Amino acid sequence: MNTERTKNILGKIGLSSNEVKIYLTLNDYGSCKAGRIAKIAHLDRSSVYNALKLLLEKGFVSYVLIGKIKWFQPTGPKRILEYLREQEEEIQSILPELHERHKRTKIEGQVRLFKGVKGVKSVFLDMVKEGKNNYVFGSEGQFSERMPEFAYQFDRMKKEKGIKTQLILRKGRKELDKKTSTHRYLPNISESSAVTNIYGDKIAIIVWTDEPEGIIIENKAAARAYKSYFDFMWKHSKKI
Repeated sequence: MNTERTKNILGKIGLSSNEVKIYLTLNDYGSCKAGRIAKIAHLDRSSVYNALKLLLEKGFVSYVLIGKIKWFQPTGPKRILEYLREQEEEIQSILPELHERHKRTKIEGQVRLFKGVKGVKSVFLDMVKEGKNNYVFGSEGQFSERMPEFAYQFDRMKKEKGIKTQLILRKGRKELDKKTSTHRYLPNISESSAVTNIYGDKIAIIVWTDEPEGIIIENKAAARAYKSYFDFMWKHSKKI
């Protein structure tokens, strides 16, 4: 049993450390009075009552009255999934308003920076969300080497959305995926750790250093200029 992992995950869904302690205590010991919970969890009574109030509101805990004393007990673990679904439904209900606010404040030419593997993953997910064909140069196959599982998912998502990719590669490079991609080669090009992706009105540059970084430039004029450079290179490149 990995208790620390369980605590971390419960914390990630919004439970405070005290809520986690009390919820797990009730799961381990069953129905308890507040005083016993405080003793087992090593918390003062006021902290226990505050956390129990929040757990009751979330539906993670219930109680029965025996005489005038409340005996608290945990609801089944499936309640956690129900709680997350409720949270998702609430977020879905406010998404239209948030999208509208986002559009009103959006600035032409905005630049977003991303760091690390998770950050780079966000860049690729943005390409899928945009749903536009992708024009790439500078790839050395770093994506499939560094993130093989996600690279496979990315190819699947591209197929589902009908996204096609054109790649200009250094001579001698070979890409694995030929189902959603077409390739051409240019001679006399050096290896590069930077890969440029052009899609829609955006340019994404991914730098594959030890801690990869990504940059998304959202600018229609810049994207058109980069696409014209790509088209020129594509015209003068060689087919496989």
